[in-house]
Amino acid sequence: MDKRVLRERMRRKQQQLRRRRMMKRITCVVAAILLLIFVVRGVILPIVNHAGGGSSKDAETVNVQANTAGTSTDNSTEDASASSDSGSSDSSGDSSSDNSSTDATVMPVKGSAAADKLSVMTPGWHEDSTGKWYQNPDGTYYINGFAEIDGTTYSFDENGYMQTGWVEKGVKDYYFNEDGSYDPTQKRPMIALTFDDGPGEYTETLLDTVEKYNIHVTFFMLGQNVEGRESTVQRMVQLGCEIGNHTWDHPSQTLPNMDLDSVVQEFQKTDDELVKACGQAATVCRAPYGAITEEQMAAVGKPFFMWSTDSLDWKLMDADADYNEIMNSDLSDGSIILMHDIHEPSVKCATEKLIPELVNEGYKLVTVSELAAAKDVTLQSASYSDFWDSSLQAGRVAGYAGNSSDSTDSSDGSESSDSTDVSDGSSDGSDVSDGSDDSSDGSDYSDGSSDDGSYDDGSYDDGSYDDGSEE
Repeated sequence: MDKRVLRERMRRKQQQLRRRRMMKRITCVVAAILLLIFVVRGVILPIVNHAGGGSSKDAETVNVQANTAGTSTDNSTEDASASSDSGSSDSSGDSSSDNSSTDATVMPVKGSAAADKLSVMTPGWHEDSTGKWYQNPDGTYYINGFAEIDGTTYSFDENGYMQTGWVEKGVKDYYFNEDGSYDPTQKRPMIALTFDDGPGEYTETLLDTVEKYNIHVTFFMLGQNVEGRESTVQRMVQLGCEIGNHTWDHPSQTLPNMDLDSVVQEFQKTDDELVKACGQAATVCRAPYGAITEEQMAAVGKPFFMWSTDSLDWKLMDADADYNEIMNSDLSDGSIILMHDIHEPSVKCATEKLIPELVNEGYKLVTVSELAAAKDVTLQSASYSDFWDSSLQAGRVAGYAGNSSDSTDSSDGSESSDSTDVSDGSSDGSDVSDGSDDSSDGSDYSDGSSDDGSYDDGSYDDGSYDDGSEE
C-alpha cells in the first residue's frame, strides 16, 4: 500500500479519536453544569432561604387545605374541622380568641438541621432521635397543624414532628393515637372551676397551683376586696384566668329587692376597680345568692353564671369534706363548680386534692367563657348554670349554635325550657348557697340536673355575710 494513503488513513483515524474525546468532554461538562444547577436551585438555595427566614419567594410557606376530618364516616367532621372557635361573645375570656385553625403549613426543608437530612430526600415518613416527620414529594414538610396523608389525619408540631395524645387548638382538643392517627371518638371532658368573694389572703396559693398545672379558672371578685391586691388580680390575667364580677360588697339583700340603679352601680364600681387593678373590666358576672332578674341582667349587659355543683365549702369548712362533696356530684362534661377562695379549707381542697385529681382523671379545667366557646355557645346577657350536652341539645342554653330557635332565653341548665325568671325577689334566701354564714345548709339547691330554672323563693341571707376575715 502506498505510504501516502496509509498516512492519510492514520490522520483521519486520529481526527475521529480527537472528535470522540472532545464530545465526551463536552458531554461531561454539560452534565456537570446541569448537576450544579440542580444542586444550587434544589438544595443549596432552599437551605439558605430556610436559614435566613425564608426570604426567597420560592421558599414562602403556603397553606395546606387539609381535610381535618380524615376519612371518618361517623359524622366526626365537625370534631376536627378548622373552625375559628368564635362561638364566644365579646365578653369571653382571652383564650377563646386564640388562633384555632387546624390546617398545617408547608415548609421548604425539614428540620433545623436540614443539611443532615439531604441524604433522605425521598417522600414519605422519616424518623430521627426527636420523632417522626413526613416529607412530601417536593421536599416540603408540615408544621403547626393537621394534614391528611393517605386518607388519615395527623398533627404536626412547630418543628414538623408528628404529635400523639391530646392536641389543643384554641379552646378545643383533639386526640391522636400512638400511631399518630386522629381519633374523633375521643372526647376530653371540660369543667369550669369558679371561685367567689376574693381576692383574699389564700388566692395567691391557689394561683400557684393554677400555674403549676397550666389550667384556667374563673374568679368572681368583690370590688371592695380588689384594692390592695392588685398584683394578685394582675397575676390572674397573666395566667389566663377569667375576671368575673360578684358585685362591690355582696349586699345582704338579694338584687331583685334593690332598685335597678343600685344594682348597676354594684357591678359598675367593681368593674372600675378591676380596670384600675389590671387594665380590664370583668367579662362575666355572678349575682350574690344567684338571684337576679332579667331586667337587671339586661341593664348590666353581661353573661351571668350560676353553677351545676355547689361545693358547700362555705358551710363544711373542711378540705376533705369539700373534696368529697364535689367528687360525689355530677362532674359531667360542661359542669360549673362553685367554690370560694376566701376560705383556707376551700383553697387547700382545690390545691392539694381537687385540681390534681381532676387533671389526673383527664379533665381539662377552663374558664366559663372558654367552656362556652368549646361548646359553640355565644354568651348573651342571660343566666348559665352548665353546658352539659343534654342542656345544649334540649335548647336550654342561650346562644347555643345548635339550637333550632334563636336561643334568646336565659338558661341555667335545668329541665325546664322556661328559665328566664331567676328570682322572684322574695326575702328569705335560705335555699341558695352563696358562701355566707347563713344557717341554711344550701343543700336544697339542685346541682342543675333537675331544677326548674327559677331561684327557689328568691329570699336573701340573714346579713351575716362571711368575708373570710376570721380565717
